[in-house]
Amino acid sequence: MSHLTRLAVLTCVAACSAQQPAADASQAEPQSHVYRVVSDDTLRVFVFPSSTSSQAPRPAVLLYHGGGWSAGSPEWMFGAARTFAEQGLVAVSVQYRLSGAEWTPLDALDDVCESVRWTRRNAAGLGIDATRVAGYGVSAGGHLIASTATVGCPDADAVAGSIPDLLLLWSPAVDVERDGWFERQLLGRANAVDVSPAQHVHAGTPPTSIVQGDKDSLTPLAGARRYCERLKALGTACELNVYEGVGHLLTRNLANQEREFDPDPVARAHGNAQHLAFLRANGF
Repeated sequence: MSHLTRLAVLTCVAACSAQQPAADASQAEPQSHVYRVVSDDTLRVFVFPSSTSSQAPRPAVLLYHGGGWSAGSPEWMFGAARTFAEQGLVAVSVQYRLSGAEWTPLDALDDVCESVRWTRRNAAGLGIDATRVAGYGVSAGGHLIASTATVGCPDADAVAGSIPDLLLLWSPAVDVERDGWFERQLLGRANAVDVSPAQHVHAGTPPTSIVQGDKDSLTPLAGARRYCERLKALGTACELNVYEGVGHLLTRNLANQEREFDPDPVARAHGNAQHLAFLRANGF
């Protein structure tokens, strides 16, 4: 996100929410659970049970919002979560600590790792098959969930269960090696290259599907391409769905990809369909 400004972060709300179909207002509210308490922060997950009548454990998808690591909320992902639940998955929208004077993306990564572990530990009570847990991340959220499976989790003693079985990424920040915005938010606690998924893809990285605009100036296509090429070289599936003529979050407004987002509805619908097809093809 080399050109992302604070204004862009704050105006990302509409685009981050608009990438998915609007939810039916008559649908039940999600179940809220506390998965972690850190200092004064109580972090929650919001669970949308599968809409199918099957009593068997269902695959799950954990959703992580964008917002440049310093803004956003799990509610941004509720529309996407309902879409996945309607397709028979248990969808879990996750809250994580936002970067600022106290917290950094490293802390958010620690939260994301814990949220995956928490989901597996509580799978039986949530109706989830703990062996089929996918991670879905938008922009900065894509960086965080991809980092669990590439960079690794901060708590080396609690890595087991932290890596999703599948990754679905939407305009993800997977290549942040030279990202000045990201570097500043680390507050000197790490170098950007050390927390850049594209630089740390390895044989244990799960199959990945990416939706990406070819004119994206915030999380450029080159980073997603580098990530996929390295993963495929290791023999793991990486599907890169590129949409021509659109930018970040598939916006048609190329002149200003930091605000006034105008997501292309055709590309958005096709991207959603590709993610769902990837889930089915991989046993979800």
